[in-house]
Amino acid sequence: MAYCLLSVLVLFVVTAITEVAAYLPVSGGTMSYYGHRNVSNSMGFAMGWLYFYSLGILVPYEITAAGLVIDYWPSDINIAVWITVFIVVIVGLNILPVQFYGETEFWFASLKVFMMIGLLILSFILFWGGGPNQHGILGFHNWKDPGATNTWLRPGNTGRFIALVEVVVLSAFPFTFAPELLVVTGGEMKSPRRNLPKAAKRYFARLVFFYIGSVLAIGIICPFNDARLTSGGVGAKSSAFVVGIADAGIHGLGSVINAIIITSAWSSGNSFLYMSSRSLYSLAVAGNAPKIFTRCTKQGVPYMAVIAASLFSPLAYLNCANSGSVVFGWFVNLTNTSGFISWICCCIVYQRFRKATIAQALPKEEIPYHSFVQPIGAWIAMVAFTILTLINGFDVFFPGRFSASSFLTAYVGIPIFLCIYFAHRFWHWDEPWVIPSEEVDLKTGVDVVIANEIPEVHAKTWKKRMQGWFT
Repeated sequence: MAYCLLSVLVLFVVTAITEVAAYLPVSGGTMSYYGHRNVSNSMGFAMGWLYFYSLGILVPYEITAAGLVIDYWPSDINIAVWITVFIVVIVGLNILPVQFYGETEFWFASLKVFMMIGLLILSFILFWGGGPNQHGILGFHNWKDPGATNTWLRPGNTGRFIALVEVVVLSAFPFTFAPELLVVTGGEMKSPRRNLPKAAKRYFARLVFFYIGSVLAIGIICPFNDARLTSGGVGAKSSAFVVGIADAGIHGLGSVINAIIITSAWSSGNSFLYMSSRSLYSLAVAGNAPKIFTRCTKQGVPYMAVIAASLFSPLAYLNCANSGSVVFGWFVNLTNTSGFISWICCCIVYQRFRKATIAQALPKEEIPYHSFVQPIGAWIAMVAFTILTLINGFDVFFPGRFSASSFLTAYVGIPIFLCIYFAHRFWHWDEPWVIPSEEVDLKTGVDVVIANEIPEVHAKTWKKRMQGWFT
C-alpha cells in the first residue's frame, strides 16, 4: 500500500516536471534551471545547492549499502578496505571521459534490470510451490502467518497505523531524485520534445512493474518476522529475496543476487556523483558558485567539481565506528528530507510555469506534453510531501526513542535549505520574491530547440533498444 501511494505521488511529480522540461529542454539543465526561469533566482539558487549536497551525500549511502551486502560473505578484511576500493573506482570513473561512465552505466543498469526480471519470474514460480523444499502451493501463506501487516511502537490497530506511516516515509527513499534525473537526461536526448514524454510514460511502467511488483514478490516469498531481516541476525547482509529463495531450498543464488546488488550500489553511487558534480558545475557556470569549479579536462570533464562532490564520500567511513545499519538509517533520513523538499519545489515550479502559460495565452498545441492529472496532481503532491517532510523523523518523539543523531539527520535538511534560500534573498533583496507570470520568459531558446528536432528514427540494434527501455 505504501509503495502504491508513493508511486502515485511520484507520478504526479514526473508528469508535472515533464511538462515543464519538454517545453524547453536544456542540455545540462536541472530543475534548478527551471526554478530560476519560472519562479525566482533565489529558488533556483537554493535548488541547485540542494541537488549538489543531497546527491553528494547519496554516494556514501550507496557505498554503505554495498558494505552491508559484502558482509554477507565471511571475511577478515576490514570494511574500510572495501569502502576505499568503492570510492577509488567511483571517483575514477567520473574523472575519466564521459564515454567510460556511459558504457559502465549501460552494463550495470542492464544487470539490474535482468536481475529484477529474473527475481520476479522466480517469485512467481515459488508462489506456485516450484522450489525444491516446497511441498505445496505457497500462495499468500505469509500474508496469513505471520500476516501482511505488523505493529510498531504501539499494539493493535494504532500500532499498525504507525507502522504504515513509517513505511510510507521510508518507501520514498528508492524514488528519491529519480524524477529529476529525467530532466537532467532530457537535455541530452535527441529530439527531447518528443522523446522526454515517452521517457515519462515508460517511467510509470517501471514504477508498476519493478517497484510495486518487487515489493509484492517480497511479501509473498519472505515473512516479515524472519530473524535474518532484522538487526542482530544477518541483518541487511541478505535481502528479502535472498532469504525467501534460501527458504525455498535454492542454494548458491543468494551470492549471485548479492553480487549484482553490489554492482547496483556501485552504479548508483557512480550516477549520484556524476549528477552532484554537474550540479556544482552548472552553479559555477551561472555564477552561483566559485569559478574554479568550471575547470574541465580536455575531454570536457569538470574535474574540480568532481573532486568537490567526492568529498562527501569519506562519510562512508562512519561504518567503521558505528553499526552499518545505524549509518544506513542516518543517510536515509538525510536524503528523504532533501527528496521531499525537491519534490515540493518541483511542484511549485510547475504551478508557476502553468500560470505563466495561461497569463501569456500560450497555445496548448505549443506545449508538447500535458497529463490529465495536472494541475490537481501537483497540488496533491505538494501538500503530501510537505506533510511527509514534517513527519520524516516522527518516531523520535515517542517516549524513550529520542536520539540526537536521528533527530538531526531527519530534520537538519529543512533549515539548511531555508538558510540557503533566505541568504540569497537577503543578498538580492531588490529582486522580486516571485517573477510575475506575465514576465516569465517562455520564448528564449524555444525556437532553437524546435529547429533541432529531427524525425523519429527507430532503433535497429538490440543494444540501442535496451538503452531506450532500460537505462
